[in-house]
Amino acid sequence: MKRLKWPSWLPIDPYILLLLGTVGLAALLPARGTGADVASGASTAAIAFLFFLYGARLSTREAMDGVRHWRLHITVLACTFVLFPLLGLAARGLEPVLLNHSLYTGLLFLTLVPSTVQSSIAFTSMARGNVPAAICAGSFSSLVGIVATPLLAAALLGSSGGGFSADSLLKIVLQLLVPFLAGQLLRRWIGGFIARHKKVLGYVDRGSILLVVYTAFSEGMVQGIWHQVSPLRLGGLLAVEAVLLAVMLALTWYGSKALGFHREDRIAIQFAGSKKSLASGLPMASVLFGAHAALAVLPLMLFHQMQLMVCAVIAKRRSHDPEAERPVTPAPAAESRIAVGTGTRSG
Repeated sequence: MKRLKWPSWLPIDPYILLLLGTVGLAALLPARGTGADVASGASTAAIAFLFFLYGARLSTREAMDGVRHWRLHITVLACTFVLFPLLGLAARGLEPVLLNHSLYTGLLFLTLVPSTVQSSIAFTSMARGNVPAAICAGSFSSLVGIVATPLLAAALLGSSGGGFSADSLLKIVLQLLVPFLAGQLLRRWIGGFIARHKKVLGYVDRGSILLVVYTAFSEGMVQGIWHQVSPLRLGGLLAVEAVLLAVMLALTWYGSKALGFHREDRIAIQFAGSKKSLASGLPMASVLFGAHAALAVLPLMLFHQMQLMVCAVIAKRRSHDPEAERPVTPAPAAESRIAVGTGTRSG
C-alpha cells in the first residue's frame, strides 16, 4: 500500500492541525489533580529531552564554517532579537484597544523567540536563495535564542509575564540550557545514533511539543484564563500579527538591499529574519509562564501558521523572479546536518 501523504495544495500545516486538536482535547478533558501533576512532570522531562536532542544535533564546528558570512548572520540576528522586539514594544500602544494585557504579553514574547530553521531552509531553497547561509543563520539564531530569549523576557516582560522571575530564569537554565550543553558534550558519542534514527526522534520531538501544549492549555482551562479572550480580541490579534509579519518581510527584503546584499543573500535574510520558531518558543513559554502559558503561546501559534502560508506564496513567486538566472550552489553535506528543530515544517 502506498503511504498517505498530506495534499500539497492545502495551505495548513498538518502539524498545526495536531496542535489545534491537542488544544481541543485540553479544553474538553483538561488534566486535573494527580493527572495534572503527572502531566506537568512529564512535560518538564519532555522539554529537557527536547533541548538535549537540539544540542546533540547541532555541530558547533560545522556551524562555525558559516562565519565567513558574518554580515548576513548579524543582520538576521538583529532582525530577530532587535527589530522584532522593538516592534513588539511599539505594539504596547494597542493595549487595551485591540489587545488585552495577556494577549499583548504573548505578542511581545513572540517577538523574542528565535528564528526557524527547517522552514527557513525550505523557503530559501524554493526561492533559489543562499541555502547554506539560511542553514547557518537559522542555527545561530536557535543557539543564541537559548540565552537571548530568557534574558530579553526578563528585561521586557518582568513580573508582567505571568509570574516571570529570577526563579523562571533558573528554570530556563536547568531545563533548557543544561540539557542543550549536555547534548553538545555527548554529541561525539551519540551523534551517529541520532543521525541514523532522525525520523523516529522527529516523532519524539513532535510528541514532546504536543505534550507541552496539552499541559499548558490544561492549566489554562483549570485557571479559567480563556474568559479573557473574545472573538473580537482574537480578530484584533490576527490583524496585528498580519501587520507585524508584513513589516518584517518588507524590512528584511528592502533593508538587506540597502545594506548591499546580493539577491540570494537577501532571500536567506528575508526568510530567516522574518519568522519565529514554534519548536523553540513553546517549551520556553511553558517554563517562563507556567499556568499562563496557554495565552502566551496563542499569538505564536497563530503567527507561525500565518508565516508559513505567506512565505510559501512569496517563495514561489521568488522562484520565478527574472533575477534568478544562475542556479544556487547546493549546501554541502556537512552543512545540511546542522539544522536544529523538530524535523518538521513547524520548526
